[in-house]
Amino acid sequence: MTLWTPNDDGHADLTSHDAFASGPPHATFARMRAEAPVCWTGYAGGQGFWSVTRHADITAMLRDYATFSSARGIRMEDQTYEEYLARRTFQETDPPEHTHVRKKVMRAFSRPVVAGFEDDIRALSVDILDYALQDTEFDATKAIARELPMRMLGRILGVPEADLPWLVQKGDALIANTDPDFTDHVLDKLDTDEFRMMPFNSPAGAELYAYARELMADKAARGDTDGILHMILAPDEDGETISETEFRNFFCLLVAAGNDTTRYSIAAGMQALARQPGLLDQVASGAVDDTMADEFIRWATPATYFRRTAARDIEVHGQTIRAGDKVLLWFASANRDDAVFEDPLTVDPGRKPNPHLSFGQGGPHVCLGMHLARLEVRVLFQELTKRIAGIEMAGTEKFLRSNFVGGIKSLPVRVTLR
Repeated sequence: MTLWTPNDDGHADLTSHDAFASGPPHATFARMRAEAPVCWTGYAGGQGFWSVTRHADITAMLRDYATFSSARGIRMEDQTYEEYLARRTFQETDPPEHTHVRKKVMRAFSRPVVAGFEDDIRALSVDILDYALQDTEFDATKAIARELPMRMLGRILGVPEADLPWLVQKGDALIANTDPDFTDHVLDKLDTDEFRMMPFNSPAGAELYAYARELMADKAARGDTDGILHMILAPDEDGETISETEFRNFFCLLVAAGNDTTRYSIAAGMQALARQPGLLDQVASGAVDDTMADEFIRWATPATYFRRTAARDIEVHGQTIRAGDKVLLWFASANRDDAVFEDPLTVDPGRKPNPHLSFGQGGPHVCLGMHLARLEVRVLFQELTKRIAGIEMAGTEKFLRSNFVGGIKSLPVRVTLR
C-alpha cells in the first residue's frame, strides 16, 4: 500500500516554497526523472539553475566535487561573494579546506563514539514517551519527534537544559526561514537585506551568534573545556585555529542541522506507522531493527536538495552545464527513484540495501551526524512500539513551507496503548 497520493499536477514550480507546503511535489519529480533528468529551471528570485532528479546522476555529482563545487553556496538563492564568506560553514567549502575543518570534529561523531550514547538516548526516549503517552491523542511532532533530538543536542553542546527550547526555536527560524510558523522574517515575503551577512539571511543567526559567545565565556569562567565546541576551537596539528566567524557559523549549523534531520525522520516514521497497515507490528517485532531507521530517514528526506555550482563546462544527458551555473541536486526525487528503490512510495522497514541520499552519501560532504541520527531513530521506535498497540491519524499532517527543508511540522495522532 502506498502512503502517497499526488499533491501536484506534475508541473510544480520548484522555486516556490508553496509548492512544498503539502509535501514534496513527487508527481513533478517523477515526470522530470522520466522526461528531463537534467532540466533548466527558471527562477524569478535570481539566476536560474539546472535541476537534477535521478539517483545515479546525483550520486555521481556528489562524488565529483572538483566539477560540482559547494564553495559558492548550498541553497537556491543567489548571494554575493562577501555574503558567502560571512555566512559559510564547512558545508560550503570543498576539499582540501573542507577536509581540514571536518577532521577537527569528525571523531566526536564517529560510529564508536556515537554508540556510547545509546544508553542516554534510550533513557531520554523512555522519559519522553512516558510523558507524551499520558495522553492518547497529541501532536507527535511536538510531543515526541522534537523532544529527543533537542535533548541530545543539549548533551552534545553542553548547554543548560533550560536553554534548549529557545535554541531549537532559533534553529527553526534559521533553517526554516520561509515558513511563517517559524519566523517573522519570511525570506521570500519580506525585505531581509539587513541580515544578509547572517546565516540563511535570518536575524536568528545574530541571536545565535550572541548566545554562542556568552556560552563559551561562561564555560571558560567555569574551566569547562570538554565537548565538541572546544574541539572545534582547539588548534590543529599545525597550530591553526578557526576564526570567530567560522566558529559562530558552525555553532548555528549544529543547532539547526543537529535537530532537524532526526526530528523530521521521527515524524515521518510516525506518519508511516499511522497510515500504513501492518507497519507497526513489523517494527515492533524487532526483525527490522538494523534497517528501519534508514527507511524512515529515506521516507522523510529532511534535506530536499543541496546546490552545487559548476566549476567547468560539462555535458550531462545532452545538456551543457556551463561553468558558473547553479546545479540543484534534488534528494527528494532521488529517494523516490524507482530505478533504485522497489516500490519507493511504500515504507519497507526491512529495505536492504537502502542507498538513500538523505545524508549526501558518496561524497566528501556526507552528513557528520548520520550515525547519531540513525541511533536516535532506531532507539525511539524500539521504545515507542513497546508501548503502543495502535496508532492512527487524528487530523491532517502539516508540512513545512520550504523547498529546502522537508518535514512534517504538525502530526496529530491517536494511539492505543498496549
